[in-house]
Amino acid sequence: MQITTTNLRTVMGSMDLDETLSKRDDINGRLLSVVDHATSPWGVKITRVEVKDIRPPADISNAMARQMKAEREKRAQILEAEGMRAADILRAEGEKQSAILQAEGRKEAAFRDAEAREREAEAEAKATVMVSDSIATSGMQALNYFIAQKYTEAISQFATSPNAKTILFPVEATQLIGTLGGIGELAKEALATKEK
Repeated sequence: MQITTTNLRTVMGSMDLDETLSKRDDINGRLLSVVDHATSPWGVKITRVEVKDIRPPADISNAMARQMKAEREKRAQILEAEGMRAADILRAEGEKQSAILQAEGRKEAAFRDAEAREREAEAEAKATVMVSDSIATSGMQALNYFIAQKYTEAISQFATSPNAKTILFPVEATQLIGTLGGIGELAKEALATKEK
């Protein structure tokens, strides 16, 4: 028995083009039902219908090709946008983590600097107490020693300065020599008292 185009249009007209091309088994089932219903008054029972090939007109085939191309381009653009979004999120997360780590580093450095200044201040306070005690017990000799020591340290800093080629002091050289001699005398006296 030949299936008429009217029967095919009835079945395929209720489906869109994508369904028509991809669901051949559904088409076969619908056609079987339509044809069996049409032939049952004549006492004919249809048990199987098979559509072997569906060839849409050329303009529909071209439209389908354009549609598939548009779908692929759409999917490619979506995937590219999602990839860019994921990359931006990862980049932002990395920058956030970097900023957090840098802030923690600055915090730790500031804490360590404060701790170092505190220890330096404690050491300076202890040194001041020791100098005061030494002056109180030894009198002017200890005071002269400490002044001479600071004076010598200051001069050595001038001498080691990278910009200093010539150093001019507004004091007499004899005062400097006298100060250094006084330090020598203090050292002799201190050694003499220890030996006794």
